[in-house]
Amino acid sequence: MTTTLPDTAIHHPTPDPAVAPLPAEPPRRALVFLRSTGIRILSAFGVIWAAATFTFFIQALLPGDRATLLLNQLTGQTQERTATELAPINAKYGFDDALPAQYLHFLAGLVRGDLGMSYQLYKPVTEVIGDQVLPTIILTFSALAVAWVIATIFTIATVRRAGWLSSLAASLEAFAAGLPQYWLGVILLVVFALGLGAFPVVGGTGFASLVLPALTLGIPLAGFLGQTIRSEFASALDQPFTLTARMRGMGDTQVRLRHVLRHSVLPGITLSGWAMGALFSGAVIAENIFSRPGLGKVLVTAVNSRDLPVVCGVVILVAVIYVVANLLVDLAYTLIDPRMKTA
Repeated sequence: MTTTLPDTAIHHPTPDPAVAPLPAEPPRRALVFLRSTGIRILSAFGVIWAAATFTFFIQALLPGDRATLLLNQLTGQTQERTATELAPINAKYGFDDALPAQYLHFLAGLVRGDLGMSYQLYKPVTEVIGDQVLPTIILTFSALAVAWVIATIFTIATVRRAGWLSSLAASLEAFAAGLPQYWLGVILLVVFALGLGAFPVVGGTGFASLVLPALTLGIPLAGFLGQTIRSEFASALDQPFTLTARMRGMGDTQVRLRHVLRHSVLPGITLSGWAMGALFSGAVIAENIFSRPGLGKVLVTAVNSRDLPVVCGVVILVAVIYVVANLLVDLAYTLIDPRMKTA
């Protein structure tokens, strides 16, 4: 006798989801990379546009007539000017146009790479900045290098050493971070240049003339870097990879240099991206204290004479350096910590 099972009792084989072929996924990593890159580029242009816009309106809305100021500078006299005297200058620089029209003309020049003509020097702003930017860049990177050397040596030598030594080092870092750059520069100038005669008092473009300005900018930044790195360094000393390195026979200093330092510098690198713009701005102070060539005197003179194109050009340059520095920080992250490449 044959028994026929109902259709509902027949079990049809179903594919095992564990071995079923997965649908092709889009290249998510490439999409994420392109999206993040696009966001960074848009953010970079946004920072530059915001810096240029802010500087334009601050300078343009200051009290006083720009045409009168320019004419007084040209003639070397300070007096009221008639409309007839001011008409050629207003026509040449567009001061008679409405402020929105001046702003749009300014933005159009930026898009073309034209920063305009200096009101005071009667030269293209790109030429004015190009003549003085190299000493400022050298000072900025020298100060950053000084800050990293001081902070790194201080951290390696003091973290988790004797209790009093670690506390003293942390206090010195906080003190250094709070030092005003102008005050520090004057002290270094009086002690090491005027007092000891170890460095030039003013001017100069050689290595000796670079030391004191670089220390003026680098010592406060070293305090910030030291505070940032110290906690990460102490935490990395307790990680399993540190114990493994010690079990392989590495000495304490070698462990700190080869393993712990690499895992503790990422916050400092992030801070360096911000510091590049701050150091570039701070170079104005150091260059004026030590009478160094660079953008410091150019910017101070331009602000005092309301030379709007030069002021905007310097501010935009600082914004560009800030943006590029942060992009380099992102690259440094992937080089120091390979795990960032898969993020």
